[in-house]
Amino acid sequence: MSFDLRLSIVGSGTIGLSFAALHLSHPSKQVQVTIYDPRPDLKEYIETTLPGYLSDSPNEIQLSSLFSSSRLVIASSLTSAVSSADIVQEQGPEKVAFKQDLWSQIEAAAPENALFWSSTSGIPASVQGRKMRDPSRLLVVHPFNPPHIMLILEIVPPGGDAEGSAESVARTLDYWRSLGRNPVVLKEEITGFVANRLSFALLREAIHLVNEGVVSAEEVDRVVEESMGPRWAVKGPFWSYHAGGGSGGLRGFLDKIGDTIQACWDDAGNVNLGRNDPGQQSPSANWQEALCDQVDKAYGRLTEGDLRERDQKTRQLLQITRK
Repeated sequence: MSFDLRLSIVGSGTIGLSFAALHLSHPSKQVQVTIYDPRPDLKEYIETTLPGYLSDSPNEIQLSSLFSSSRLVIASSLTSAVSSADIVQEQGPEKVAFKQDLWSQIEAAAPENALFWSSTSGIPASVQGRKMRDPSRLLVVHPFNPPHIMLILEIVPPGGDAEGSAESVARTLDYWRSLGRNPVVLKEEITGFVANRLSFALLREAIHLVNEGVVSAEEVDRVVEESMGPRWAVKGPFWSYHAGGGSGGLRGFLDKIGDTIQACWDDAGNVNLGRNDPGQQSPSANWQEALCDQVDKAYGRLTEGDLRERDQKTRQLLQITRK
């Protein structure tokens, strides 16, 4: 069977298999996906886990037919996984030394024109690629979980140099747009990228409000779910506050309640995870335990059914807001 594109997934965790399902559901290309992971139970794990992601595909895809047609291949080594790949997408452990060694091995074994993507949550491409001969080939392609459903992807060239990686960036954008995704190219490498920084800023203030006894963790979730959550799913914060200013737009909004905004910023929480001094008892230990206990009591251990319900509702919401 001939394929339009050969794509290798290196690392088969939640993100890796979610991406594999997305690639296999490409509406206009015959994509062969090869998965490599050193875990000894890889085939059994894929057979158990991947169907859950494939069930979200708009086209019914059977795992057995993917294997029999060689659209899905399990590689026995890193070299065999990437040796004929058009794209290599990595989801390995978030450790700098590991990724640096891995990318030098991939570069040595993969074709010279293959695209290199890392789904890292925060390690810049310029750091990951320091042992590569041509580090400009490596791009961060940072998803928002779960990537087989969420539309946004953050493309981050090494050093934020989109011009130096122009061809790789252009080919990457073309591919993701053909899958109906909306990639954003960041102009600068920055810790956590954009989506994480925004969500972690909200998380920090949420923790502060719970620690101060203003509100419970469960109530914070309800406030977000029933206020800015649905509003920002339709339009983002700048559009929303621009609309909130009426005829004056964002300028009018800032003029009207700028004092309140500044007062909230001045009073914002300054919680600290306390990970910078491993030799001492973390000052955050008590609040972390208390908060985690509160969340455990509210929600218990989440099941596959809970995650499936979240994914189904997220997909339904995106279908409505992106029409």
